[in-house]
Amino acid sequence: MDEALDVVDVVADSELEGIVTGLIRVVGLLVLLGGLGLWLFTEMGLLVLPAVLMLAGLVLLAAPSVLLLAAELA
Repeated sequence: MDEALDVVDVVADSELEGIVTGLIRVVGLLVLLGGLGLWLFTEMGLLVLPAVLMLAGLVLLAAPSVLLLAAELA
């Protein structure tokens, strides 16, 4: 976890945090939509892969804010 906070601290210091958080959120949104698409538009129902994709998408949408907050507090 310390390595992740170090990377986030470097990103925050380089003034690219807006770009990086935007990219992570876009990837999270795409993963979330991919999971929803697999669940709704295929006949496989709510199995492991769509559920994992939707959970990972939600985590990626929330992770940039949480990581930057933790880096500022540390």
